[in-house]
Amino acid sequence: MTRVSAAVFSAVLLLGSASGLATASASATTPAAAPATAPTIQQFAAFPLMSSFTVSPDGKHIAALQARGEERVILVWDAEHLDRTPTVIGSSQMKLQGVTFVKNDVLGVSMWQPYDAAQGTIIKTFLSKFLLTDLQGRNWRDPISSFRPRSDDEAEYLKTQSPSVLDSLPNDPDNILIEINGDVLRLNVRNNRSERVQRSSERVIGYDTDLNGDLRVRNIADRDAEGLYIATQFKNEGGGWDEHFRSHVKNREVFAVAGFSTDPNIAYVISNRSRDKAAVFEYNIAARQLGEVVFEHPLFEATGMSINRIQGPNFGEVRSFSYNGPRGTEFPIAPGYEGLITGLEQALNIESHPLRVTDPATGVTRTIAYPTDRYMDVTAASQDWSTVVVWSGASNDPGAYSIFRNGQLTPLGQPYPQINPATIGKTELVYYKARDGLDIPAFLSKPPADIFGPGPYPTVIMPHGGPWARDEMTWDYSSWRAMMTSRGYAVLQPQYRGSDGWGKRLWMAGDNEWGQKMQDDKDDGAKWLIDQGVAQQGRIAMFGFSYGGYAAMVAGIRPEGLYKCAIAGAGVSDLTKIRSSMFQNPYTREAQRDTVNGLNPITRANQVQIPMMVFTGDRDRTVTQDHSDLFVGRARGSGQDIQYHLIKDYAHGPAWTREIMAEQLGYIDDYLRNGCGGSGL
Repeated sequence: MTRVSAAVFSAVLLLGSASGLATASASATTPAAAPATAPTIQQFAAFPLMSSFTVSPDGKHIAALQARGEERVILVWDAEHLDRTPTVIGSSQMKLQGVTFVKNDVLGVSMWQPYDAAQGTIIKTFLSKFLLTDLQGRNWRDPISSFRPRSDDEAEYLKTQSPSVLDSLPNDPDNILIEINGDVLRLNVRNNRSERVQRSSERVIGYDTDLNGDLRVRNIADRDAEGLYIATQFKNEGGGWDEHFRSHVKNREVFAVAGFSTDPNIAYVISNRSRDKAAVFEYNIAARQLGEVVFEHPLFEATGMSINRIQGPNFGEVRSFSYNGPRGTEFPIAPGYEGLITGLEQALNIESHPLRVTDPATGVTRTIAYPTDRYMDVTAASQDWSTVVVWSGASNDPGAYSIFRNGQLTPLGQPYPQINPATIGKTELVYYKARDGLDIPAFLSKPPADIFGPGPYPTVIMPHGGPWARDEMTWDYSSWRAMMTSRGYAVLQPQYRGSDGWGKRLWMAGDNEWGQKMQDDKDDGAKWLIDQGVAQQGRIAMFGFSYGGYAAMVAGIRPEGLYKCAIAGAGVSDLTKIRSSMFQNPYTREAQRDTVNGLNPITRANQVQIPMMVFTGDRDRTVTQDHSDLFVGRARGSGQDIQYHLIKDYAHGPAWTREIMAEQLGYIDDYLRNGCGGSGL
């Protein structure tokens, strides 16, 4: 197969491709410019008008979710006649979250609802389900009912569980592979009958299949003298499992099977062993030998690959690789697929521009070509790629969906037609030096200059959650960043040490530095913005959610003269409590628990030095309500103005209703406008 080295990759990025898509004769239209009025809270809080587009494998049908106020319904179209009225499928009980084709005439539907579990006390949470139905929504089936529980306790437990699809088996018209309670079952989607393919054990944490849908890999979590490890095992000819790799989680090593070749002895694996950033390698299973690098990026981590699994002349062809650039980015290599992507980009006016990127591991800076403004994502496609749904937009533009079919590119609709991109600040990737010299990536969003002037601006430092996570230069579906820039605030999202997805050095540099060097990185970003003339000194706030909420609590305790106020959403206030909760999960217990150390907000909450606003949800099971309750109770002894909002039926993520979404956005908006010590930011 074609191998993509770092040097070749950079050359392709810089030179681009000259191939086009001659059949893309129509492009997505842009609506007429509306008056530059900032969207309302209700407009930001609304469900996307259209979302979750999916295409049947044969390309004959398209489905999507459509918002209708507080509810969403499934629409199913005949792809040849999009002008005809689609079939509408609704739900009278659980709310719809997503839809996908599992077969040509079978939809998989994700749903959820509030759930109060009685475990001594009432535990308020949410319950999710994955159901199957036909294209008219008449015959609903719960795959969990096909599973035979091994005990009464398991039967009771399964009532609140939902299966996950392990493999849609694209060459099998009737069956898919699902996982239930760790076991793998082959489910007939026609009659909802299943057979157990693999019985699991408590040490097994996941399986992978090969091109034919056969189980070939499983991952085991276990302990040895060095601590918890993840073992990658391949199935042998006798049906048993042989261990090939063992990675101890304390070393932060990544080793994952990304796919298989048509040669049953050749797998593709993603690994960061003996390197800062993960790459894709060939792996010879029979010889147990890691082979050549087949894909690497000189500056970013490889994350996966796409392989053609449809029986035919291109079976097993590597279609593309993916990597963690400023956003998750696909790098096509198969000639036909590369031509399709290039043609779509040309038709949708997607252009690459020079982008300076610094490697936090080495400090080396390079310039690459990258779509820094508008970009596109293929959201769904038929098996033969003759029918493709594509989204195009920008960090300040929720964009539009289009369909490419029969050589034509036709607009499908906008998810947020009520939001005018001219009122939203654009986002760019920047780098600044931490006080110890480490290069910190960050995403900087400035409010529109033609509305708010050239700056400097009141500014919000917004660290992401996790902390083992990262931000991306995409449209922000939380609406936090867009809402703030539309109100005239600049927003900095620092990828502080401890952030994942930027290489091992930056990731591990955050160990045991909670509220210390991790917090310095955020403060150094604020100082850098002042020096750059972006932020107004004395008018800087910090807002974050989850770990970001922890950082906001710390900003209240050690403001360093930088912050006028802070907003903590679902913040971790007690490191001892969060470490204890990690004991319930064997991976976090070994991998992350011992890295969570530093400034403990709950012990110093009475030393808060600036006004603060705290909010959390009563159904949050990730960072429970007591973290906020205890912090606020003690912080009010500091003499500072501490505001607190407990949001009913809100969890650690998606809002159950649009009213709840608007409520939490409204608290943030109002506090920045009118709170923050009484005069607003």
